[in-house]
Amino acid sequence: MAEQPFDLLVIGAGASGASVAYEASRRGLSVALLEGGDIGGGTSCRSTKLLHGGVRYLELAFKTLDLAQLKLVREALLERGHWLQQAPFLAHRLELALPTDHVLGQAYYRLGLGLYDALSGRQGIGSSRLLSRAKLQQAMPLLRPCSGAVAYSDGQFNDARLNLLLALTAERAGVVLHNHCRVIALEKNLDGRLCAAVSEDSSGQRRRWSARVIVNATGIHADAIRQMADPDVTPRMLTSRGTHLVVKEQLCPGGLGLLVPSTDDGRVLFMLPFFGRTLVGTTDEACPQEEATTPSESEERYLLEYVKRWFPSASAINVTSRWAGGRPLLKPAGEGLDSSRVVREHDLETLPCGLVSVMGGKWTTCRPMALDTLAAVEAQLDRPMPAACPLPLQGAAGNHAGTLAGLEAQRQRLKRVLPDGQLQNQQILHLEGHHGLNALPLIEAADASEREPLSDVIPLCLAEVRHAVQHEHARSREDVLARRCRLAMVDAAEAERLQPFVDQVLDQTDGSPAVAFGG
Repeated sequence: MAEQPFDLLVIGAGASGASVAYEASRRGLSVALLEGGDIGGGTSCRSTKLLHGGVRYLELAFKTLDLAQLKLVREALLERGHWLQQAPFLAHRLELALPTDHVLGQAYYRLGLGLYDALSGRQGIGSSRLLSRAKLQQAMPLLRPCSGAVAYSDGQFNDARLNLLLALTAERAGVVLHNHCRVIALEKNLDGRLCAAVSEDSSGQRRRWSARVIVNATGIHADAIRQMADPDVTPRMLTSRGTHLVVKEQLCPGGLGLLVPSTDDGRVLFMLPFFGRTLVGTTDEACPQEEATTPSESEERYLLEYVKRWFPSASAINVTSRWAGGRPLLKPAGEGLDSSRVVREHDLETLPCGLVSVMGGKWTTCRPMALDTLAAVEAQLDRPMPAACPLPLQGAAGNHAGTLAGLEAQRQRLKRVLPDGQLQNQQILHLEGHHGLNALPLIEAADASEREPLSDVIPLCLAEVRHAVQHEHARSREDVLARRCRLAMVDAAEAERLQPFVDQVLDQTDGSPAVAFGG
């Protein structure tokens, strides 16, 4: 009997690919989701951890009278509100300060951020406000003297976990999910239409995936899949590396983030509270794809120079982790690769062979990207797309209020089953912040000896490591310590100390090779 083809094969399980699979599963399509590395292991776990409309895009929209940029900001602000509602255990409101040295600057920022608030409409999460010199100094005692600031709200989130839970929720709904499974070839039928893909896993085993429609959601690698489908296509992607540092010093102890409005070369930098430390980013350097995840020494010096410039009273600045990710910048169709029109909008392309590629975009707008992709898929399937069924994110209830109530009730029960020590409250926040309403079942199913926190930086326990390997497709040290848990993104040395615990679980499970990561 011939193999029944999937309705949809999605290549790439980053934010856009996982969102496509999730939205397709809500509509009853049969879907396979393949990822060459780890789920969300590329750019999607290497962001600035902000759900935001983009203050700098709003400013650009008015300076250039670019309605496309204004539309992008509006769309992103609505999506910011969506994720804060859908995943309150993974995302929360964060207030940021835009400092200034004069009254005119405050008026300029207040006007712009007032519009930023207005664009979010009913999805608004708080109005911008003026901060006096004293209030700003209270929130950031080490900040250089400023006349004041304008504070506004955006969202801060766990990018890797949201990406993972989108994929796992889709899998629970019937999607066939494989990571560390690289697509190496595409097949066409006699009519020249794509009909299948061939994958190869980390052991060298190959498999053929028959599908009615194939979606290319591989981010910065989109051109490689496009050229696999049609060697004559014009490249569309450019890569810009964004480097981030985590410094041990708590430069934002009041919980208020800092937006440096303009550097000497016209960039925008963030300095954000992050696990009791400070997240600093991001740079914007054009680079080859193979260098997209490797921070350069010059970029690190650049970021540290601004940390010292804005926090001159800090006695020392110690970097505990660093990472970089490649932004998938999109050239408009028909433009040469030297075009300066690089934007953050997304684009959908359907090649004559049927390959649907979703390109460009940003984390916050992955859901509209997925819905636009499914519209292109619908045209390829040549049949109406079924209506979407409710599908709460794994770890969430059916609505925002239900999730919050469930989390509150769960905290009391977690206190009774977790070790009674100094880290108990921190461990409860960590477990709920990663697993939502599934935190209690995870812990109750584990032996008491595996519930003890392994670190005081992030209180990961052995039960979580085992759960990540057995139920969350983790295959390596990095999968566990950088994405299932963010310890490696906060303190690389502490993550290295825990590698033997992870190796032990990996060896007990399937002998998967350990992959090192850099600090």
